Amino acid sequence: MDDKSALLHQLRIDRSAETSGGGSGGWLKGLISGLILVLLLGAGIWFWLRPGGVPVRVVSAQAISASSGSSSSLLDASGYVVARREATVSAKITGKVVELFIEEGSHVNAGQIVAKLDDTNTRAELNQAQAQLESNRASLAQVKVNLANAERDLKRKQGLVAESLISVADLDTAQTTLDSDKAQLVTAERNVDTGRAMVEVAQRNEDDTIVRAPFSGVITVKAAQPGEIVSPFTAGGGFTRTGIGTVVDMDSLEVEVDVNENFINRVHADQLARVRLNAYPDFEIPAYVIAVIPTADRAKGTVKVRIGFKQKDPRILPEMGARVSFLGDETSTGTAATKAGVSVPVEAVQMDTQAGADTGVVFLVHGDKVERRAVKLGVASAGNQIILSGVTAGDRLAVGDLSKLSDGVAIRVER
Repeated sequence: MDDKSALLHQLRIDRSAETSGGGSGGWLKGLISGLILVLLLGAGIWFWLRPGGVPVRVVSAQAISASSGSSSSLLDASGYVVARREATVSAKITGKVVELFIEEGSHVNAGQIVAKLDDTNTRAELNQAQAQLESNRASLAQVKVNLANAERDLKRKQGLVAESLISVADLDTAQTTLDSDKAQLVTAERNVDTGRAMVEVAQRNEDDTIVRAPFSGVITVKAAQPGEIVSPFTAGGGFTRTGIGTVVDMDSLEVEVDVNENFINRVHADQLARVRLNAYPDFEIPAYVIAVIPTADRAKGTVKVRIGFKQKDPRILPEMGARVSFLGDETSTGTAATKAGVSVPVEAVQMDTQAGADTGVVFLVHGDKVERRAVKLGVASAGNQIILSGVTAGDRLAVGDLSKLSDGVAIRVER
């Protein structure tokens, strides 16, 4: 029995190792399940406790003084430098360019030759007219000789008739000849006058082959080349030019701006202004209002204003972009009288189109909410907007997507 029991004991399967291994696997599964549970719990906590509200940035309104340089501007407007005196130089007749004396950027004086056209035909016509004039003058001289001879013949025959040596019919014939020569004299004189006129026309056509500058200025466009046909009447398929070049009087440069008709009451003739060119933003040019054009653009709702420069500078070029600041009337102390206010970034202001062009809306930040407030706007320049009323210095304003904000909306301040 003991031997059988020993044999059976040897054949029994030992499950202690499996029991031990199964316990280790359960521990790992529990650890993984716990981590997943912690992550889900953390995500839920973050979801419920995450910051809410519309994301915005916060800026502070900055005070400006009445004597500050920026507040001396009543209105800013953008426009372009234009030339009041500009001309496309062309010939008076159609012809081929044989010589050209201009280049872009070259200076010309009034009456200076800028081009010459082929004068072969006009020169021939002038020579023909001069020859015809000489022929008419010769005919006139011959008629004068015939007339003098007819006068002498008439006098002789008058004496012979008195002596009854010839008949009265012979005297009448001599008188008729004299009268005919007098008529021929008048015709010959008119032919000479006609010849002179033809020579003058031919000479003018010859002179028109020389193209001159109408006034002093700078050539900005060279439109033709030697060998091309120019015509003042029409262009022919790209081979005929209507002009030779464009000359601009640099002393006639000014700025034209379109001012919103809601603000045109701030602008008047002879008003002082400042001009800054887009190409030279630090270059400030003293200027003045030449005129306010007395008509409005219905489509754009603007009024055109002409601005003159008080000083000339070679950096000022036609068609340059420019920004004009219209200044307030000067007081006896020499400073401009303006309204004080605060300055804020332009992106902090929402335009109120229904209330008017000088009215806007800002959102004041109070904790995690905003307050909608209407404000009166002043001048906007260099990325800043002047607010004349509705906001005081130090007020905190929201900057961001203002279309998502309204009175009392929750916000989330971002740095």
